[in-house]
Amino acid sequence: MTGAMSHDLIETLPLPQRLALSYAPASARAATLALLALDTRLASVVLGGGEPMLTQIKLAWWRDRLGEPCEKWPKGEPLLATLSEAMGDCFGLGALVDGWEGLLAEQPGLQEWEEFAAGRVALWAGLARRLGNDVTGVARPARAWALADLALGMPPGEERTAIVSAAHAEKASKVRLPRALRPLAVLEALALRALAGKREALLDGPGAMLLAMRVGISGL
Repeated sequence: MTGAMSHDLIETLPLPQRLALSYAPASARAATLALLALDTRLASVVLGGGEPMLTQIKLAWWRDRLGEPCEKWPKGEPLLATLSEAMGDCFGLGALVDGWEGLLAEQPGLQEWEEFAAGRVALWAGLARRLGNDVTGVARPARAWALADLALGMPPGEERTAIVSAAHAEKASKVRLPRALRPLAVLEALALRALAGKREALLDGPGAMLLAMRVGISGL
């Protein structure tokens, strides 16, 4: 991945993901960036307010690409090129597309929220496998981050309260994640802090930054 391409992808990331990425070791940085950029791209497709039919077509395109060998991917799409270089085949990431697509339901409920969380779990599990790490311990923090991120994107109300309740069912990880997955540890810590304090954003000031620094350095 060229420096310019890496910079361009980093610029697409929301600030919490960008901060978390900064704590990835050099050996894991490219793959972590590629997957976070994919998640961000899918978010822009679903939340961008486009025509429903066009949104479905875009999601179907990504699902098809992730379901085929990377050698068959079309040229000219920088994100696909980055995924191919950093991850190789991405067969397990169709769940990420499914999770985002579920949020397009007329009235998303618990099933759609759980599918969204499962997609984020698949993202981090795929990264763990790519980096040669055990996937044990990935599901809990990935799910907590997913549900917190989802809740914070909603206005106050019954739906948000229900998602927060589901997220609170996830306790902080008792297993220290591998160094290669330190960005996930940072995102989980920020998510749990935001939910516990009924905050409106993962990054809401110096306290969040200090927490990210502590977890990013120590893993705890």
